[in-house]
Amino acid sequence: MGHKIIATNRKARHEFHLLERFEAGIVLQGSEVKALREGKGNVKEAYVRLVNNELWVIGMHIGEYSHAGYTSHTPVHDRKLLVTKRELKKLARSVQEKGTTMVPLSLYFKHGYVKVEFALAKGKKQWDKRQDIAKRDTKRETDRMIKKVKSVI
Repeated sequence: MGHKIIATNRKARHEFHLLERFEAGIVLQGSEVKALREGKGNVKEAYVRLVNNELWVIGMHIGEYSHAGYTSHTPVHDRKLLVTKRELKKLARSVQEKGTTMVPLSLYFKHGYVKVEFALAKGKKQWDKRQDIAKRDTKRETDRMIKKVKSVI
């Protein structure tokens, strides 16, 4: 039984240097879990914050559940993340460094529970992004040449 990915934040790898990854449970309402089973989650605009010695994901969007009655959840609100005390202390120390933040990478089901993968990250400068794009382009070009040479042989 593997992971069923609900949503990913592909832009995070482009915008940040990812230092260390963590997995956390998340506190949700029933209608939110049902909406996530329908694939209505989004972590693109979200970020993780430490508030009163608790971890919160802020700005995460979970769409309305299609079969909801008159009661439902609000799509965007702060949701509490569940991590161990040891991880919480480590994250609190790390976030105190200048320029370090926490970014959600993906939202997925693991053994029936919704999990959030997030990372400690440092923001990239514009030239870092350009450098990554240049590396990717040269790698693509060399792979193309190797494939071309192999097809000739």
